Amino acid sequence: MNNNQISDNTLIEDDEQELYEHHRIVVDKGQIMMRIDKFIVNRIQNATRNKVQQAIDLGNVKVNEKPIKANYKIKPFDVITIFYAHPPKETELIPEDIPITIVYEDDDVVVVNKKPGMVVHPSYGHYSGTLVNALAFHIKQLADKTQLINGQEIPRPGLLHRIDKNTSGILIVAKTDLAMQRLSSDFFHHNLDRRYVALAWGDFEQDEGTIKTYVGRNLKNRKVMDVFENEEHGKLAITHYKVLVRLGYVTLIECKLETGRTHQIRVHMKHLGHPLFNDNEYGGDRIVKGTTFAKYKQFVENCFELCPRQALHAKSLEITHPRSGKKLKFDSEIPEDMRQLIEKWKNYRSSYQ
Repeated sequence: MNNNQISDNTLIEDDEQELYEHHRIVVDKGQIMMRIDKFIVNRIQNATRNKVQQAIDLGNVKVNEKPIKANYKIKPFDVITIFYAHPPKETELIPEDIPITIVYEDDDVVVVNKKPGMVVHPSYGHYSGTLVNALAFHIKQLADKTQLINGQEIPRPGLLHRIDKNTSGILIVAKTDLAMQRLSSDFFHHNLDRRYVALAWGDFEQDEGTIKTYVGRNLKNRKVMDVFENEEHGKLAITHYKVLVRLGYVTLIECKLETGRTHQIRVHMKHLGHPLFNDNEYGGDRIVKGTTFAKYKQFVENCFELCPRQALHAKSLEITHPRSGKKLKFDSEIPEDMRQLIEKWKNYRSSYQ
């Protein structure tokens, strides 16, 4: 495997996109000022000006830990870092006999209800036990989806979108190239209907609303996302939400995604002042609303133990079938941990009304 090669980045619309450092270059003391795209092309084997500029536009090239533009001129001692969407090394995809819940399957697609805690695809630290490992075992043929990483084709069979490890729910996978092409286009053009249910902190002022911001990597911590005012650091993200049940200090909501940015619902709810319950990356794993009574604190801690993850479930997906053209809607039950959590809050509210 050649670690000195900039590769194509096949982008998948998803809710869990990670970036991994592949190159770190410290500019020499005697280096003359030069455009960064030209410098990288000269420095890294097989890099092209076009690919470097694309990586810069995506925010995957940073100088001194800050995103830059293609016309940036490097200076001595600048630290250049280049990120890809996948780790520098990945292992061969190994089929594994892992139980999964298939809610629909035909010759073109398979729809899975992913359990919470399951990683969708192999990545750094998760080379086995993923949904893709399970699919490779249970389904004989999936669309030939690969991504070129450092000159090596890495299998990513059938993936059209992804959801977070600790988010449960509906996920669709393509079994044929036709399904991959047509459904990928539908995801890109937002020609489908994706709805989530979530338990969020606080009592929403409005019964429904729309959040429209730019979402991108946090400038200090690339593992989490943040909201920005323009497209300099993020991409347009649109979430429509509707209140389902008001439970006092928390609210059960439905979210309809118009776009599919990383952690979109989670970062949008934090931005709105209503982080998802027990979301440890966006401030929901503490008491955000409520009383100061010790009994209430113990109640919330019990709730955290009952649902030890962000309370978010991908409940339904409606698509146009890639071959027949028929509308298909797939729905799923709220998982047991979230169902018990909601019931616990309902009982708490009833006892204090």
